[in-house]
Amino acid sequence: MDRTISSFLQHLIVEKGFSRNTSDAYRNDLGQFWDFLQDGSHSNGNGNGDGSSNGNNFWASVDLNLLNKYVEDLRVRKGYRDTTTARKIASIKSFFGFLSENNLITEDPTESLGSPRVGRTLPKFLPEEEVTKLLDTAYKSGTNEGQRDAVIMELLYATGLRVGELVSLNMQDVDLSESYIRCMGKGSKERIVHLYPKALEELRRYLKSARLALLGHKRTEPSLFVNHRGERLTRQWVWTILKTYAQKAGIEQNITPHTLRHSFATHLLQNGASLRHVQELLGHSSISTTQVYTHLTNGYVQKEYAKSHPRA
Repeated sequence: MDRTISSFLQHLIVEKGFSRNTSDAYRNDLGQFWDFLQDGSHSNGNGNGDGSSNGNNFWASVDLNLLNKYVEDLRVRKGYRDTTTARKIASIKSFFGFLSENNLITEDPTESLGSPRVGRTLPKFLPEEEVTKLLDTAYKSGTNEGQRDAVIMELLYATGLRVGELVSLNMQDVDLSESYIRCMGKGSKERIVHLYPKALEELRRYLKSARLALLGHKRTEPSLFVNHRGERLTRQWVWTILKTYAQKAGIEQNITPHTLRHSFATHLLQNGASLRHVQELLGHSSISTTQVYTHLTNGYVQKEYAKSHPRA
């Protein structure tokens, strides 16, 4: 496979914190696209399909016309469903976004590439009792790492932070006296997230003991959450932490940091928060992104109605 694709896959795991299964899905999608480009019947603008011999110029030569030919091949010759085609297009768009961000191409042809319209997948969340089980399991650890891990999960659920936002936090972003954290979200947009008393209490404890012990002699490290070497935690490490404690808690559902973000939003709406307020807390630029959670809470309301109404 092309070296640039391999670099992108490594980027997904190391920098983006994607699981091996997700990375493998990207590998399959991009591998199929790569095979299409190597087919002699397709022109990539260089007159051949040997990406490795043409370096980055190979990817710069892939244009919208060639991309549309590939989409047609997926839908007509291979007969893929719209959902599958849309996923493969999304993989290609992510890859070209990576090329553009790293200045490997000057123009991103996928910006104009259409995709089949498919229904939005509902976000997966944990019931409140399972969130409690997860957090209780972490608090029982008694180690410095365990205290840190418990605070990480508590904050993810207390604030709805994205994992990238969480691991980017520095000490200066925390205001214990006012019970809030300042974070930098997508599009470099800053927002304030507030902490409920339990989260604030546990964060204070972590800062007074576990973090200092983990830092060792690295007292100038700015990162809020650090590993046993006193260095900033990675997104992948947070994923591993969550999966470890979910297994210990006997939770069968596949859990990611985003599961706690979804749980945060869903539980707020279930307990009466307005959609606009939840949008602000999540850092969504458009309320349409937040509206997906109403599908979840509508189901909850129907169940509560059926359970509570005397004639339901």
